[in-house]
Amino acid sequence: MAAVRGSFEEDYRLLPRYCNLITMTNPGSMALVYADSADNCFQRLFVSYHASIFGFLNACRPLIALDKTLLKNKYLGTLMLASGFDGEGSVFPLAFAVVDEENDDNWIWFISELRNLLEINAENMPKLTILSDRQKAIVDGVEANFPTAFHGFCMSHLGDNFQREFNNPMLVKLFWEAAHALTNFEFDQKILQIGEISPAAFAWIQNNPPRFWANAYFEGTRFGHATANVADSLKSWIHEASSLPLIQMMECFRRKLMILFNECRERSMQWTGTLVPSAEGHVLEAIEHASAWRVLKANETEFEVVSQDGAFRVDIRNRSCWCRGWELQGLPCTHAVAVLHSCRQNVHRFTESYFTVANYRKAYSQTIHPVPDRTLWKDMLEQVQGQEESEAEVIIRPPKSLQPPARPRKRRLRTEGVGGRAKRVVHCSRCNQTGHFRTTCATPI
Repeated sequence: MAAVRGSFEEDYRLLPRYCNLITMTNPGSMALVYADSADNCFQRLFVSYHASIFGFLNACRPLIALDKTLLKNKYLGTLMLASGFDGEGSVFPLAFAVVDEENDDNWIWFISELRNLLEINAENMPKLTILSDRQKAIVDGVEANFPTAFHGFCMSHLGDNFQREFNNPMLVKLFWEAAHALTNFEFDQKILQIGEISPAAFAWIQNNPPRFWANAYFEGTRFGHATANVADSLKSWIHEASSLPLIQMMECFRRKLMILFNECRERSMQWTGTLVPSAEGHVLEAIEHASAWRVLKANETEFEVVSQDGAFRVDIRNRSCWCRGWELQGLPCTHAVAVLHSCRQNVHRFTESYFTVANYRKAYSQTIHPVPDRTLWKDMLEQVQGQEESEAEVIIRPPKSLQPPARPRKRRLRTEGVGGRAKRVVHCSRCNQTGHFRTTCATPI
């Protein structure tokens, strides 16, 4: 395998050159590697391509999901991921990091590098909404580096925790209904029903404040996204690459990203509408539902919509509705669409720019360029530097963590009996006695 793929140790040694080649071939990218100052053992690697940075800051929703997954290569480690979401709601990879182990220091470092790349490339730091599993290190890192951001729970993690704690289908159903409720009244009703079934579940919810996860109380804008499971969305990428040597793994990610950007550019060129297909479908569905509703005008910007679900106040200046659908999704809700049609306004003008085809094309407008084969690295770097690389170049060694060489042993629990197993008792169906079968039965009847 080392002859075919190259050795893991060589990839660690070549990491500084690889990072230099990334920034050389993809100007504006960030590629940083860190080693332990005492023994030069690998600690951290951070990579973010300029194409991803440009697309996120100029065309994606101000929403970042943080996730991680364990690597399966010889030296183990953890892959940390930060991703945005494009106008179609698909994952938009922003930054990758590999660390020797998942711990508080490494999470805080990763979030600080994320802040650095956004500050360097943005005149004004966007007010972000960040989704994660909200472990303490991530909470501390977000508070220190993004103090104005709204930090919410990943609902997939929280929902799994709730289900493990209370394995009751009715409670789980009510929990998810409460999480997706749009109004405070609807949320409170669901929580009261949970409390009637299980006071312990009610107390659990109080210990996980709804302002971090429930639509009705969350202060940020998640644009319909409730989970941060980026690793699941990139499962095919990770499964293919996670057992490879480090540089080859990062090259696998780069190639996947390069292909993704090109495919999204080509696909978007076939769209002829103003909004991306998913947003266009949302608006058309809203128009269909709103056609029979009654709209009452209070002034130039304030309206009341009477529908089968009740009466709702719509403010087209502030783009808000009592149902909170407009604020949460970034797209006009059915009540807002009814008002806009009554005023002969173009609904598309009242959608967030993240959902336009023009912005989608801008998100994928930049190119991720190939990195040369490693046989060319030394010559290319010498040409750029104008001199041969110093003999004192830092040689990065593999991390101390090492995967055991064989399959892990399992502890098996055996029942009592001869040989550690309970002896099977056989039964004769002819004479109803034990110790033999019907075919060997010799009992006279």
